[in-house]
Amino acid sequence: MVGSAFVRNLAMRGFENLVFSPYPPNNLTDQQIVADFFKKQKPDYVILAAAKVGGILSNNTYRAQFIYENLMIQNNIIHQSYLNGVKKLLFLGSSCVYPKNCPQPIKEEYLLTSELEYTNEPYAVAKIAGIKMCEAYNIQYGTNFISVMPTNLFGPNDNYNLETSHVLPALIRKMHLSKCLEYNNTSLIRKDLNKYPVAGLSEKSSDDQIIGKLSEYGIGLLNKEAGITGLNKVALKLWGTGAPYREFLHVDDMVDACIFLMENVNIDDIIKLHTGKPGTTRYSALEYKNRHINIGSGRDQTIAELAMLVKDIVGFSGALQWDSSKPDGTLKKQLDVSILNRLGWKEKIGLSEGIVNVYENYLTGNQ
Repeated sequence: MVGSAFVRNLAMRGFENLVFSPYPPNNLTDQQIVADFFKKQKPDYVILAAAKVGGILSNNTYRAQFIYENLMIQNNIIHQSYLNGVKKLLFLGSSCVYPKNCPQPIKEEYLLTSELEYTNEPYAVAKIAGIKMCEAYNIQYGTNFISVMPTNLFGPNDNYNLETSHVLPALIRKMHLSKCLEYNNTSLIRKDLNKYPVAGLSEKSSDDQIIGKLSEYGIGLLNKEAGITGLNKVALKLWGTGAPYREFLHVDDMVDACIFLMENVNIDDIIKLHTGKPGTTRYSALEYKNRHINIGSGRDQTIAELAMLVKDIVGFSGALQWDSSKPDGTLKKQLDVSILNRLGWKEKIGLSEGIVNVYENYLTGNQ
């Protein structure tokens, strides 16, 4: 999702000399592969968007993979960027790096002030290591490595896997499948399953098998043609209580912010903004501390409110149920984006507008 958004943005701006890693992210854990790539391509600017990512279920299930693969990917790429004289690197972190019970809205300076949310601790620790690696290289080697902390992202080419997706794409897909079941449109469900396969199902699966598998993901057929509308009665069960607050940003906005920073802002500019010292000053090591930049909208809503918004946009009319036995995660994660705003960038795509656009892409397959 993020990589393709960078390509769209850069192509729109007229950039042509783009170099991509030809490897899947897990291959970037190989030190020699990454070293050979940098030696051959000699990039001037690097955007480090490669990572192993997922929602609360996959974060909590594949804990070892999340910490190992992300540490290795970023260690290799950041170090090779230094060795090969990269002029500027932008490292993408995540808002989950901040403490579980953080003051709101979250300022960059709150990093490492208290404990993390345990369900995604391995991923967060890896991303914190990436931030601190960029910070340390800037201090010791004089590099120009910038770290950004995006809020929750959504957009074209998102992950709609029912096991590993984040909350917003999961809501979009589950609402869509629930709507299809509501209208007894199993052919449309099969079309969806062909596009985004689900383990245990195939084109030859019976309607009963499909309905049974969907129920494992909280999409429950209660009665067929039971209501006065003649629609099937369907209920969608969602994880947690719906009470946590989350902030979202369209991926095209996030990428636009990153390109703005790549073109206009250096690490010295960020330190100058914090300290008020002129850019010609030699900064102390402590003045480099936590000079990463939050990227977000600066607004949030509860997961329950988000679910209702997606429900209205998709057109699902069934009931929503909440499974409080499942974890909620951090209660609130609203980013303070005042530093980014002061540097000259603000959000352009509203949440409702963005979800409408993404759902249209989802339906047409124009991912």
